[in-house]
Amino acid sequence: MAGIYFHFPFCRQACHYCNFHFSTQMKYQDKMLQAFEKEIELRIKESPAKLESIYFGGGSPSLLSPKSVERLIDVVNKNFKSHENIEITIEVNPDDVSYNYLKDLVSAGINRLSIGIQSFSDSELKLMNRIHNADQGIKTLDWTAKIFNNFSVDLIYGTPSSDISSWKKNLNQALSIDVPHLSSYALTVEPKTVLAHQVKMKEVQLLDDELIKIQYDWMVDRMEQAGYQNYEFSNFSKLGFNAVNNSNYWKGKAYIGIGPAAHSFDGKRKRSWNPSNNSKYLKSIQQGILPAKFENLNTHEAFNEYLMTGLRTSWGVSLQKVNETFGEQYSNYLEKQVENYLIDQKLYWDGDALKVSKTAKFLTDGIASDLFLLNN
Repeated sequence: MAGIYFHFPFCRQACHYCNFHFSTQMKYQDKMLQAFEKEIELRIKESPAKLESIYFGGGSPSLLSPKSVERLIDVVNKNFKSHENIEITIEVNPDDVSYNYLKDLVSAGINRLSIGIQSFSDSELKLMNRIHNADQGIKTLDWTAKIFNNFSVDLIYGTPSSDISSWKKNLNQALSIDVPHLSSYALTVEPKTVLAHQVKMKEVQLLDDELIKIQYDWMVDRMEQAGYQNYEFSNFSKLGFNAVNNSNYWKGKAYIGIGPAAHSFDGKRKRSWNPSNNSKYLKSIQQGILPAKFENLNTHEAFNEYLMTGLRTSWGVSLQKVNETFGEQYSNYLEKQVENYLIDQKLYWDGDALKVSKTAKFLTDGIASDLFLLNN
């Protein structure tokens, strides 16, 4: 069992680019925490192996008190077995935290932070509708570096107001405090978000893909020069600081999602997800009923998913694993389909592993989708 993920579905305000499930109405927080505990108890039979990670995401889980975090960790420990060196991460926003709050998180059992900086530019933060400002972000990083040895910074590149110069300043600011791990994502337009409306109304003009690619490629080079491994398309770490929680997702390990909109996976073919509705979730859990819906991936779907996740990682797609998991017809299909990409040097074989070349990294998702095997 890889881990347990908590989706805390509350935020102070909505970021313009975010389409995750959350509510700015805080009145059900206590009931939600009680429901989390109940759902854990309802899912005991789903985890016969030891947990490698616990992750608090959302939403804005840094709205939780350290005592509430500690309570949830205790409930997990009472119901599941965990590795001695389990990774326990919480996402935090700079506007939610103080030095003492971060220290109290350590006492609660948190040993890793994921900090939602997004940008060190006040104009970019305003465009995203983030609550915090650049100074708060820098101060939070300074506090974190004094308290935690394992933490990650989130940054967004390709914002409408950015250029390569402003992006360099953003990334170098994060590197100036010797961050162990960095996650960086291109700004994307998600349906039913304020950003989508702004783009539609031509209030915001997005950057061209080529300009976004320039920012991404520069980041890959800069992080490599600074001694970081680009172990997943959007993630960089120093030696020994790969995110256990996220790495296990990409490796296809089992996990349990707790809370509204949270997803779970049995490590084989079975997926489930809770409703993206706080009231429906609470009502079902209070009745002692898991509200999850289920699906079983067919072989084609599982193969395609392995391609998508594997090609994004530094370990790539194992031909042997394809053969053993999906059958010889799939490994034969893959070897034939990649021929042109090998000639173009966008893909290469590293022993048994199929990997994306450095110059083609920005094209990874498109390459993977081109290799998908469609249902007959």
